[in-house]
Amino acid sequence: MLLSLWGYKEIRNNLIQPQAILVLGGSTRKLEREKFTAGFARKYPNLPILISGGSPNGATKQVFVKAGVDVKRLYLDHEAVDTVSNFTTLVDDLERRGIRSIYLITSKYHMGRAKVIGEIILGSRGINFKAVPVPSRKQSEPVATSIRDGARALLWVTTGYTVTKKSLKIK
Repeated sequence: MLLSLWGYKEIRNNLIQPQAILVLGGSTRKLEREKFTAGFARKYPNLPILISGGSPNGATKQVFVKAGVDVKRLYLDHEAVDTVSNFTTLVDDLERRGIRSIYLITSKYHMGRAKVIGEIILGSRGINFKAVPVPSRKQSEPVATSIRDGARALLWVTTGYTVTKKSLKIK
């Protein structure tokens, strides 16, 4: 049964053309995710680019200008404080815009956890995503972080509230 559901979801995701690009902001030192996204976005010139968290606006815009991407396509959101809130702060906006499918960009290291959270939060609104990992030197995060943040995402979907890593005293 689960295999059938997974197969159906994969087929559906391959048939649906994403309507936006969502970038989970990363390290502000190197702008790696922003640089990768600028190159990726040139292939899809009509898609809006939403960046949750990430580098300061000026540095981010400079990356996209240098890559020849119109900064009018950018929507920069700095409300998120962690990966769960990357999704919770933008899902209402995606839904309001009628966006049903996105490209989800984050580092390969971070993608496993992002996919778990995205399946729960975006999936709760019927929004699909195609994962586009940014190459990274690290392998992948510990499974425990995906479990923890998956539980936080479920809490948000069922109650509208979540705890933060800070309130849990997680380092």
